[in-house]
Amino acid sequence: MSIQESGEMYLETILILSKEKNTVRSIDIVNHMGFSKPSVSRAMGKLREEKYIIMDKDGYIALTGKGRETAEKIYERHILLTDFIKRLGVDEETASEDACRIEHVISDKTFEAMKKHAAEGKLPKAD
Repeated sequence: MSIQESGEMYLETILILSKEKNTVRSIDIVNHMGFSKPSVSRAMGKLREEKYIIMDKDGYIALTGKGRETAEKIYERHILLTDFIKRLGVDEETASEDACRIEHVISDKTFEAMKKHAAEGKLPKAD
């Protein structure tokens, strides 16, 4: 089953927050994403049902193996795409926003080709 873009965004946020601090709770996601508590609560319930996250009795959230794999895939795309767009001369904020949109729809084939070019140093040169 394929996860929707919003689910990918939540997983990526959980990954980012878990890198910044040891524990992640729904309120951290609310504060980071600027979404309402009920929206985040519904999303966490759905991600838990689909086995992307686990939540303990105190409300601490952790990614499952499946959730971490999805989050890391999206995060890797975000980083590479942001860098690529910045190298085209676009400012950091716009590059990050555009990368966020692209990361959810770009094909694996195209992304792998971009990764290969990046590894070979064939990305556009920074200004």
